[in-house]
Amino acid sequence: MTATGTYRRIARAAACIAAAGLVAAMGACGSRESAGTASSNASGTLNVVASINQWGSVASEIGGSRVKVTSIINSTAVEAHDYEPTSADIAAISKADVIIVNGAGYDSWATKAAASTKAQVVNAAESGGKHDGDNPHVWFSAAVRTATAKAIAEAYEQRDAAHAKEYGKRLDAWQNKEKTLESAIAEAKRRLDGKKYAATESVAAYLADDLGLTDATPAGYAQAVANESEPASGDVATFSKQLQAGSVALLVVNTQESNATTKQLIASAQHGGVHQVKLTEQMPKQYSTLTDWMTALVASFATAGKA
Repeated sequence: MTATGTYRRIARAAACIAAAGLVAAMGACGSRESAGTASSNASGTLNVVASINQWGSVASEIGGSRVKVTSIINSTAVEAHDYEPTSADIAAISKADVIIVNGAGYDSWATKAAASTKAQVVNAAESGGKHDGDNPHVWFSAAVRTATAKAIAEAYEQRDAAHAKEYGKRLDAWQNKEKTLESAIAEAKRRLDGKKYAATESVAAYLADDLGLTDATPAGYAQAVANESEPASGDVATFSKQLQAGSVALLVVNTQESNATTKQLIASAQHGGVHQVKLTEQMPKQYSTLTDWMTALVASFATAGKA
């Protein structure tokens, strides 16, 4: 394993240990209402904490003025895999009525902290049938987005039954927007279905699948990156030759992970006339909702795939 991979694993383990310690220290902080009763906040709103802003945006849309949402990770400058929660983060989780974690190992610190509370907990990955070991970037999946939105609405209804109809109406409105997005995905798929793509990281693999694209990333390279290891020089060379030859239609680049290897691959793609789709793991600040971000990405894929 490379130094980078080792560091990431150590950092993630340290974050989990830190979260567990902070939760234990704050275990006596506050009490929770039983399911079916509204928050005891003076404002009458539900305290909602999401580990990442992707799900925080969905929580806000479905909750409206009935919720106060805090997204702990809300910047593309933050590496979510290695995030170390602060005492303020854990305190916010300990006081939440509803907690939304991504799951699938992406935010283990949040999953562990949430387990020590009496809040309604929504695990996005589990809601969509994904588990530890699966690709954790589940917000790129249409099926997981839909399942998670429904789970969030149900969590609100459990905690605040008096306003269940309101949450249901807002869920319907969210689903209508998602259906429009899925129509855009279906339209783009007509252009992209069966085309080959490669990726510097498998961040958007679920979206690529929804668009009908075929993953042609060299297996050795893909496996190394998935294991958070530096890919072997031979695998990088194979990938570069593939791109220089123009053997794939698209190269998907995670701009949050820029290094010498990704720069080499981008240069190879440019040499081979391979179109690029650049994206981030976290939702960029110019988008206020997950649906808007996904809509923009679908358009990027469709445009790049016209060639």
